[in-house]
Amino acid sequence: MQKIIGVTELQRRFRAIFDEVVRKKTTVILTRGSRPEAVLISYQDYLRFQEIQEKEVLARFDQVWDRLAESNTTYSDEEIAADIEATRRE
Repeated sequence: MQKIIGVTELQRRFRAIFDEVVRKKTTVILTRGSRPEAVLISYQDYLRFQEIQEKEVLARFDQVWDRLAESNTTYSDEEIAADIEATRRE
């Protein structure tokens, strides 16, 4: 469930809104001048969101790593080591 409220209403009813977010897991979209600007979510939802973001970042890293490995298949380990050593000397 979610609610949309203005910042002024949040200021007036903070404790009740906070309790609703915590106890009922209600997502509250905060608006200023009719524009959404922030969201209040439960801590458990926040942790899930963080976990999803971390998994997405790791999946992207794996994709990049796979592309690099694919593009470097034509080079031997010795050639790569020589390139690294040459770059270190520069």
